[in-house]
Amino acid sequence: MATETATTTEGVSTETGDWRAGVAGGLVGGLVFGAMMSAMTPGVLQVAIPAMYGIEGPAGAVGWAIHMSHGAVIGLGFAAIAGLRPSLGDSIGTSFGIGAGYGLLVWVALAVIAMPIWLGAVGFPGAPPLPNVGVESLVGHVVYGTVLGGVYATMGS
Repeated sequence: MATETATTTEGVSTETGDWRAGVAGGLVGGLVFGAMMSAMTPGVLQVAIPAMYGIEGPAGAVGWAIHMSHGAVIGLGFAAIAGLRPSLGDSIGTSFGIGAGYGLLVWVALAVIAMPIWLGAVGFPGAPPLPNVGVESLVGHVVYGTVLGGVYATMGS
């Protein structure tokens, strides 16, 4: 004789954050940061970012597509971290601050350290020095994170 047991998981979440809000925030933040880069350091979008993937530039549309993809993935990372403390998304001010801090960490890990190593590894002749410390990049990444945090909090509520 077979026995069936019905179970429900209503109200139980197995997610570690609102991934949709993370992706959306990453895309909006990426758009704002990309606009800043287009104005301040267009060669990064047109040449350096595509070169990381073996694409010779200028390739502005490809650079934008890659940059926006990076923004979405980094936004997922923010959602995973925010999911550890769901209350972070309750206040837009707190989320702005956490986002700005996240943008700073992303800048250090990816722009200052990983990008120059990556560009050197693919033989890009214009590879920046290690560490690659640039004020425009710092400001852009902090703005990206702040926008990401704001969108995340707005969508999560």
